[in-house]
Amino acid sequence: MNILFIGDIVGKTGRSAVFARLPLLKSQYSIDLTIANGENVAHGKGITQKLYQEMLSNGIDIVTLGNHAFSKSDIMDFIQDSKQLVRPVNLMPTEHGQGYVDIKVKGLPVRIINLCGSVFMENIYESPFICMQDLKESSKGKIVIVDFHAEATSEKIAFTHMYKDVCTAVLGTHTHVQTADERLIGGCAFISDVGMSGPYDSVIGRDIQEVLNRFTGVISRQFTVAEGPAVICGVVVRVNETTLRAESIERFQIRPENS
Repeated sequence: MNILFIGDIVGKTGRSAVFARLPLLKSQYSIDLTIANGENVAHGKGITQKLYQEMLSNGIDIVTLGNHAFSKSDIMDFIQDSKQLVRPVNLMPTEHGQGYVDIKVKGLPVRIINLCGSVFMENIYESPFICMQDLKESSKGKIVIVDFHAEATSEKIAFTHMYKDVCTAVLGTHTHVQTADERLIGGCAFISDVGMSGPYDSVIGRDIQEVLNRFTGVISRQFTVAEGPAVICGVVVRVNETTLRAESIERFQIRPENS
């Protein structure tokens, strides 16, 4: 089984680039399941029902979120009925939506879990280590894919070592900077951060001057997505359909021409 995971999609630029390239990626890697982090699809922060449906209609099977999951108020209007949308288990408010989803792919049970790290993150009610312990028993006998949305690389690596026998893949998101540490830890595929799919000439997707102003004392409440061509970042995880363990993880980054 080949699983495609696309890192944080940022704004219209990121959406357009991913949707245009997705059919080729799925064909190139013979993809059976496509997952994408969509917590930044709506103007760089949050998600709306329209954009969630747009992601599904363009070939994404499961949409994961992160610390900006509830940034757009209308998410409360659709999150309960959105069976292909996964919010972090341990992000407050915890009573809305689902922190994991169980599906069948090629007749095999697959569980997609969304967790937030607890280091340098806000509105986290419980450690991801404790949350995963609570899910450990019910995750047995499944292909388990975790979107670990966190700041600290050490937390992501430590989590993977602790749960390498439970998880098939632990794929880091949130920092928007793709890391070059993809590997197998036991039978678990790992990468600290899948990277961002959004404006290449930017500061993690945001308008450069706006960020420079903030660092030099000009405080802005805006979050302006940068303009220009997009980079697409992702990984492909290959899973043994007998053992349900990862056999490989391949990182890719598609930069705009002349970058």
